[in-house]
Amino acid sequence: MQAITPDAHGLAVLILTVVALILFTRDDIPLESSSLAILILLVAGFQLVPYEKAGDVLLSPMDFFAGFGNEALVAICALMMVGKALETTGALQPLANVVSRAWSTRPVLALAATLVAAALLSAFMNNTPIVVLFMPILVGASMRAKFPVSGVMMPMGLATIIGGMSTTIGTSTNLLVVGVARDLGMHEFNLFEWFLPVAVVGGAGLLFLWLVAPRLLPDRAPPMGDTSPRIFSAQLHVKEGGFADGRSLSEVLAKADGNLRIDKIQRTESLFLAKLPSIKILPGDRLFVKDSPENLKHYEQLLGATLFNISDIEHPVDEETPLKAEGQHLAEVVVTRGSPLHLRSLAAARFSTSYGLLPLAVHRARAPSSQITGDLNQILLRAGDVLLVQGSGDAIANLKDSGTMLVLDGTTTLPKTHHAKRALFIMGSVILFAALGILPISVSALVGLGLMLATGCLAWRDAASALSIPVVMIIVTSLALGKALMGTGMADYLAVGFVNVASGLPAPVILSGFMLVMTIMTNIVSNNAAAVIGTPIAISIAQQLGVSVEPFILAVLFGANMSFATPYGYQTNLLIMTAGGYRSADFLRIGIPLTIIMWLGFSMALPMLYQL
Repeated sequence: MQAITPDAHGLAVLILTVVALILFTRDDIPLESSSLAILILLVAGFQLVPYEKAGDVLLSPMDFFAGFGNEALVAICALMMVGKALETTGALQPLANVVSRAWSTRPVLALAATLVAAALLSAFMNNTPIVVLFMPILVGASMRAKFPVSGVMMPMGLATIIGGMSTTIGTSTNLLVVGVARDLGMHEFNLFEWFLPVAVVGGAGLLFLWLVAPRLLPDRAPPMGDTSPRIFSAQLHVKEGGFADGRSLSEVLAKADGNLRIDKIQRTESLFLAKLPSIKILPGDRLFVKDSPENLKHYEQLLGATLFNISDIEHPVDEETPLKAEGQHLAEVVVTRGSPLHLRSLAAARFSTSYGLLPLAVHRARAPSSQITGDLNQILLRAGDVLLVQGSGDAIANLKDSGTMLVLDGTTTLPKTHHAKRALFIMGSVILFAALGILPISVSALVGLGLMLATGCLAWRDAASALSIPVVMIIVTSLALGKALMGTGMADYLAVGFVNVASGLPAPVILSGFMLVMTIMTNIVSNNAAAVIGTPIAISIAQQLGVSVEPFILAVLFGANMSFATPYGYQTNLLIMTAGGYRSADFLRIGIPLTIIMWLGFSMALPMLYQL
C-alpha cells in the first residue's frame, strides 16, 4: 500500500475540520455562525496561501463556493418547500384522522400503525413536519385514553428517522451522500436502490420500537402539564389610606418586588393614565392587573386595595365570589426551527400583541432543570423549548391554524384547504418522475415547487419559512471541507491510516467498524457534517482495500442517519424530548439498543448484497 505524506495545507484542513466538528457540538453558538466562520477561514486561508504544485493552482477559494449551487442543496431546499405545502394545506389530515380514531379503540395496534405510517411518510418527506403532524395526535390521544404519552412519543420520532433512511430523498443526509459520491465520479444511486435492506433491517427496528421500547420507557409527565396556575385578569381598586394611596407607580411596583403586571390605570370612566413611573396613584383608581389568584390576593393586602373580577365590579373577590376566567385555555407551544420564535425573545417577536396570548412559563429543552430568572419576555428561545400560554380558544385556534408554530392543546385539528388534493398530486408526481428516472430529483423537486406556488398550494411567505439557514450553511461548509480533504489528499491519508489500523481484518469487519464510527459521530455532531466529511474518506478506504465503493458509501449514509441515542443528534429528537417529558437518559435507554440492532443488521446486509 503506497504511503501518503500529508502536506501543510492538508494538515491545516484536518485541524480546521476538527475545530468545525467541535464548534458544531456547541449549543451556545448558532450553527450558522460556526459554519460561516469555518467557511471564511477556509476561503481566506487558501486565498492568502495558495495551494500550488508546479505552478498550477490545485484548489482555489472559488472551489469552496460551489456548495451554494450544489445539486443536492438545490434538491434539499426545493423538497423542504414542497413538503411545507403538504403541511399548510392539511393534505395529510385524512391519515391523521384515521390514526387518531385508531388510538381511541385499539391503542396497541394504533401504535404499530403510527410507527409504520411515520416511517413511510418520512421516506418521501422531511422528518420534521411528520413529527409535527403526529405530536398533537399522540398528546390528544393520551389525554383522552389516560395513557402516558412518554411511552409512544419517542418510538414515533425514532421511526421517522428509520423511514428517512430508505430513499435518496428521505433526508437531506441521503441527498448529500449521493450527491458527493456522484461528484466524485462514483455510481449514481436511484431513488429506491437501498430500500430493500432498510425495509428488512428497519422492520426489525420498528418491531423493537413497537413491542419493547414502550416497556423500557418510564412514565414521564409532559414538562409543562399543569405546572403553572392560570392567569386571571382583575381590577385592584385603590382604597383611601392604603399603601398605594398617594404613592407613585414606581413605588407601588417596588412594593410588589417588581412582579405586579399592570396593563392600564383607570381614573374615571373615560380617563386612562399613562403608565409613567412618576404618576401618582389616588384613591378610587383602578389598576387592571393579571396574575394568579394567590398573587392577586397577596397584592390586594399588600397595597391596601380591593380586588374585583374584571367583569364584575359589584362584588369583591372572596370565597363566595371567586375570580372567573370564562373561555380561557392553556396550551403548549413548542419552538421549532424556522418558527417566528426560534432564536428570538417573546418581546422581539411581539408574541402577546400578535397572537393575543399570555405567556406563563417556559421549559428549556437543553437545560430542563435550570430555573428561569428575569423577564420571561426577554429570554432567547431555542428549538425544542416549550412555552406555556393562556388565552381564548379562538386565539389558540388561530395560532394553530397559522401553521407557523407547533401547538399542543390536546386536539387533533389540522389546517385544511381545498388545495390539499392538488398538493398531494404534485408531491406524488415529484416522487414518481424521480423514481422512474424521467427527471433528476433536483429538477423534479424544483418543478414541483413551481407548481405548488402557481396553483396556490404554497405562498412565498410559507416557502421562505420552510428554508433553514443553519441547514444551508452547514451543508455548504461541510461540502467545502470535504472538497478540501479530497483536494489536499488528506482523505486518502486518513483512509490509509484507518486501513492500517484494521489491517488483517476482513473487509466486512472494516465496513462495520467504519459505520460504527459514523454512527458515534452523528450522535455528537451534525449528521449532515458527518456524512459529507465521511463520504470521501469512505470512498478512499474502499479504493485502498480494492473493493466495491457502494457498500462503504451506504455505510456512511446509514451510520450518519442513526441519530437515536441523544436528544441533540437530530432536530426532531428535541421536539419529542420536550413533548414527551423525556430526559437524556431515556434516549440512551432506547437509542443504544436500537442503534445496535440497526448497526448489526446493516453490517450483515451490506456485505451480502455487495459480495464483500
